Amino acid sequence: MTNETLQLAHGPLVCRLTPGGRVDVQLLGSSTEPTVATKAAEQIVEAFATGRGAGVLHLAVVQPATELPQSLSFWREVGRAFVARACAMIDPTDPGSFVAPEPDLDALTGLVDAVPPMQGAEHLDLALLVDLWADLGVALGEKAATYDDGVQGYLAAHGSAWHVVGRVCFHLAENKNDLDYPFAFMATYVHKVSKSARPQYLPLGRALDEYVGAKNKHTLLSLLAPLSRAAAESEFIRDLVDSGDIYHPLAWGADDAHRFLCEIAIYEKAGLVVRVPDWWSTKRKPRARVTVTVGGAAPSTLGTSALLDFHVGLAVDGVDGVEGGELDESEMNALLAAGDGLVLIKGKWVEVDHDKLTRVLDGWRAVQRRAQADGVTFGEAVRMLAGIEAGVYGAAAMGQDDSSDASDETPDWSEVVAGPWLAARLEGLRSPVLQAEIEANAGLRAELRPYQKRGVQWLANLRTLGLGGCLADDMGLGKTIQVIGALNLSRGGPGSHNGSHNGSHNGSDNGSDKGSDEGTDLLVVPASLVDNWRLELERFAPELKVLIAHPSRLSAAALAALTPETIAAHDAVITTYGTALRAGWMKAYAWRNVILDEAQAIKNPGSKQTHAIKALSSRWRLALTGTPVENSLGDLWSIFDFLNPGLLGSVGAFSRSCRVMAKSANGHAPLRRLLQPYILRRLKTDRRVIADLPDKTEVIAHCLLTKRQVALYQQTVDAMKDALEESTGIERRGMILAYLMRFKQICNHPSQWLGDNVYAPGDSGKVARLRELCESIAARQDKVLVFTQFREMTEPLAGYLAEVFGRDGLVLHGGTPVKKRQDLVRRFQDDDTVPFMVLSLKAGGTGLNLTAASHVIHFDRWWNPAVENQATDRAFRIGQKKNVLVHKFVCRGTVEEKIDALLANKQRLSDEVLSQGGEKSLTELGNAEILAMVSLDLASALDG
Repeated sequence: MTNETLQLAHGPLVCRLTPGGRVDVQLLGSSTEPTVATKAAEQIVEAFATGRGAGVLHLAVVQPATELPQSLSFWREVGRAFVARACAMIDPTDPGSFVAPEPDLDALTGLVDAVPPMQGAEHLDLALLVDLWADLGVALGEKAATYDDGVQGYLAAHGSAWHVVGRVCFHLAENKNDLDYPFAFMATYVHKVSKSARPQYLPLGRALDEYVGAKNKHTLLSLLAPLSRAAAESEFIRDLVDSGDIYHPLAWGADDAHRFLCEIAIYEKAGLVVRVPDWWSTKRKPRARVTVTVGGAAPSTLGTSALLDFHVGLAVDGVDGVEGGELDESEMNALLAAGDGLVLIKGKWVEVDHDKLTRVLDGWRAVQRRAQADGVTFGEAVRMLAGIEAGVYGAAAMGQDDSSDASDETPDWSEVVAGPWLAARLEGLRSPVLQAEIEANAGLRAELRPYQKRGVQWLANLRTLGLGGCLADDMGLGKTIQVIGALNLSRGGPGSHNGSHNGSHNGSDNGSDKGSDEGTDLLVVPASLVDNWRLELERFAPELKVLIAHPSRLSAAALAALTPETIAAHDAVITTYGTALRAGWMKAYAWRNVILDEAQAIKNPGSKQTHAIKALSSRWRLALTGTPVENSLGDLWSIFDFLNPGLLGSVGAFSRSCRVMAKSANGHAPLRRLLQPYILRRLKTDRRVIADLPDKTEVIAHCLLTKRQVALYQQTVDAMKDALEESTGIERRGMILAYLMRFKQICNHPSQWLGDNVYAPGDSGKVARLRELCESIAARQDKVLVFTQFREMTEPLAGYLAEVFGRDGLVLHGGTPVKKRQDLVRRFQDDDTVPFMVLSLKAGGTGLNLTAASHVIHFDRWWNPAVENQATDRAFRIGQKKNVLVHKFVCRGTVEEKIDALLANKQRLSDEVLSQGGEKSLTELGNAEILAMVSLDLASALDG
């Protein structure tokens, strides 16, 4: 197999982990001329189509050296851990036998931490890997059963470097009675006289006597095969074999023992069993390490730019010295003078590399000297703690140029730990303790759920420290109310603790004379969510004075004329990304807090919109996103460059760090450790959350009209006005119903009313909102039902959604044969690759059980709550185990919004008119009333 990059050879080979635990691998693109990489990619897809166990095993055995995308490389590492364990567990006296090994929990825990960015990474945990381990056992057992010599035959057939562990074992033990030769070595082999007897370990030299003679030559060669493979890779073992010393017990000095210990991986890969003293671990070798302690005492200011104290020392693993293992000056000098290899100190053997240890110690001391002059910022400190030695710190510690892509050995010979102050603050972020004001619902006119209270406390803690954060809760968990609660507390609302903070971004306060914790908050949101935020603020914190800085509320002249005094008179300003890009006064004003909703809008670091947002001045920053930020490292860097500039270093340094992490044994674990305090992500499937949730949560998804929709809608209002003056009786009722239908069609898409069958996505505000919403749903791999009362809209909607999800979904309407419906239901329920179903409202309203969906979208409204609820019940009826989020699309400034207001407020007209028959009851209104109902509020409807 060549080193061709499968990802580039013929189109991307993409991998995702589904919520159901399936490893789904797809090949995007095709090649007319098959290559080695093409065939390999197709084999990988085929293997995973068989099952995740078969797919992961295929990567580990058949594709051991192929360059793969990071997500598939991760699964290969899981497979390698399994195969290594399986090879070691097979009875060496009966290599054809196979019993699946028990899970290596330590290895699997490390893999959970090391998972790279990939879709569905949030669903990966230890339990899932344990289940996968069992699947691998089944897959390997099935493969082994097809070969005469079992697992070894399967491995050999694919030219695998893995070997079933043979009967030869290397033993290394301490010899405490001999100071000159403190170690003893012996090679043995497993001898078994009968199947019922227990295996015995005999000196390897006995094998030469046992298998003497030509007829036993093959048996002897088979026994010694692992030894031959090890000798081919190791000069040390080759010398022992050539001299014959391998067949005799040996007394070794520390140098020989250290050389042996450093080659354990070679021996095990060759199929040898290796047994060593329990103080030696290849995962964390007992070493002398430089210890760096940051944040022992509280800094004078807070925020990512806060300067922390910094201390460098030298400690020995497993030794009880000064300060929990730290050595004093004389002990350090003695250790460094002892030379390389294994050194005995205070009764413990530790590894010392004088050159590396000295370089690392000198490097960190240089950093310490600079820190004494310039300080170490909070951001730099937590980067060190995570193991990301970004920029000058890693380079200084190893004397390297920070532009190098070479693997940084600093973490092997140094350890950064948090001092008492920093450790306490980080623990407060990871496990916030609720304060009394949070328990009292943060002064909001609402009852916060327990997980929401924890979220408000987390936000409050971050803000107190002046650290930006990313609230990435699942849709429907109430990100908005948590943010309002935190802002309400921080400005001194009811129950506030008035916590102060000193962090700042891009400048000082120039917008008001308010105190250090006062000022105006800026909320930057998509245009479709402006009203959602306004309504939530009015509902939960009505005492706050809010300004809508958007063309739907203010003219261009009024927006341009906003003064610092006008802004300072408000508690919060709600605006959109588009307006922020155009409004220079936003950049000039010093905001108290800047909050971004749907923060993936700044995922492209080079866009003008991203530059405009990052140029905003504020004391604290928060990003909300329903899209998992770990799905793209580029997105991640851009969002955190806004939240905590410098935390991830420059984009170049971050890219280099990511390349190093991708090649390291710890994978992306350092990055996850670094960002864990700044990201709060709860899933609706979390047992601690799901118990707090209702069966369903209904939200109104406000949609704007395009200019084309506005023109058609207004023309229809004018035409209806003329028609009302000329019609009476039954003719009038029929005419009103026809116009109401036309308004609905125009709100859906102009092509539905015009009948031109074009359905251009850019012509409909509802389609834009559908895409915006479903991009987040697709990123989380949730399933969604989309209802429309119009059969002709089902296929266009399915086409739009297929583009968003990257996969086809299902369509069910009145024309779908009855016999086919149950098959569609089965596919939607059971097939992870089916992301959505579009249904006409009446066809999907009865007789269907679609509990796999966690989202229901009513693209257009029936204006009869009973009919809508009946359709929604398809998703959360008996059998549903998850909260269902119901999104009801309503076009702003249109008849849809006015009818929704009637339904929501349960006014007399709603109870006495709409409940009697929907649109038909509206025909009884007078001309003035019906025109008021359908008239267009242009300022609200059109996105400026």
